[in-house]
Amino acid sequence: MSTDSAPAAQEPDVLAVHAPPPGLLALFLAFARMSLAGFGGVLVFARHAIVDQHRWMTADEFNETFALCHFLPGPNIVNLSMVFGSRLRGIAGGVAAFTGLLLPPTMIMTVLAIIYARFGDVDVLRRILAGISCAAVGLLIAVVFRMMTPLLKRMDAIALILMLGVFIAIGVLRLPLQAVLLVAIPVSIGVTYFMRRKVAA
Repeated sequence: MSTDSAPAAQEPDVLAVHAPPPGLLALFLAFARMSLAGFGGVLVFARHAIVDQHRWMTADEFNETFALCHFLPGPNIVNLSMVFGSRLRGIAGGVAAFTGLLLPPTMIMTVLAIIYARFGDVDVLRRILAGISCAAVGLLIAVVFRMMTPLLKRMDAIALILMLGVFIAIGVLRLPLQAVLLVAIPVSIGVTYFMRRKVAA
């Protein structure tokens, strides 16, 4: 009975790794839906769609890809769309994901910008925007905790220490972001390299 239950327990991970790659239209539509649903930031909805809904990436793969995009110049989620689309469908896939991510909200925001320029001083509108900002912060905190889950499950003490160190350096001590990253990136790479080498040996 134990031999039958083991494969069943591993089945979600297999599906996550071997889910068929989407076509160009599916990439465009998926990122368009993310952008249209992405109140307060698309990252929350991008992770849900890519990892939980479509299983195009595992949680670890998403974290690694997002980490790469975080250290590249430009908006993180835009970088993610290009890297993710290119990884699955080459340059055309990157363009499809990028276009799906930016085209719908750009059209909507153009219209809203015109409206806001005319009615932005209305007190009711300001209160509505303040409420939306609170919801946006809540969504961001929620996705941060979900991205931390793989590290917590593995109880990777070194990764957690590095993460806490970067948080304290930037969030508490207010050190310059560029300086912290210049130290954190090589330290993270070096520690990961030596730990994997030690495990392999």
